[in-house]
Amino acid sequence: MNAVIRPYRPADLPALYDICLRTGNAGADATADYPGRDRELLGAIFAAPYAVLEPELAFVLDDGLGQPVGYVLGTGDTAMFARRFRQEWLPTVAGRWPAPAGEPGTPGETMAGLLHTPERLVRPELAGYPAHLHIDVLPDFQRGGHGRALMESFLGALAGRGVPAVHLGMLSVNTPARAFYDRLGFHEIALPDAGVLTYLGRATS
Repeated sequence: MNAVIRPYRPADLPALYDICLRTGNAGADATADYPGRDRELLGAIFAAPYAVLEPELAFVLDDGLGQPVGYVLGTGDTAMFARRFRQEWLPTVAGRWPAPAGEPGTPGETMAGLLHTPERLVRPELAGYPAHLHIDVLPDFQRGGHGRALMESFLGALAGRGVPAVHLGMLSVNTPARAFYDRLGFHEIALPDAGVLTYLGRATS
């Protein structure tokens, strides 16, 4: 069976959590860093809230048998998404992953801190790129043109809604991902205090 791009369906949600974890270490498997109850923590930050809050902007790579093996998802309005994350999403997961007290000591505590601060997504330097996205594809389905096809689906949906530009934040050490984004016409956006991230942006059309 050939993999195909299709719209997200609610039944895909467990697979999104799994894909997010299995690509969460700069594209590699992050399972060892997030044991036990933290297995779904990355997905609760970087995948599930987008699928739940803006399902019309979520697309999956289907292996041809109904199983998602990749996705692209995001928002057309980062500021509004940050507000909805706090008001609608965070109350559903905050009890499972409380905000850390003091400096985080584990990867899970670091991510819990991000979970509780959705306002970090809103930066004035990115105002010209109101949308943002996350894209992940399992290793066995990479380098087959699927990432480009996913991105084209997402960018087309944004353009159809009149959203002019999109940004993303990627771990700077993930050089294969940077090469992928460069091929798709993304350019670097200089932000102060970006830390371990590099921010990229491009027009939606």
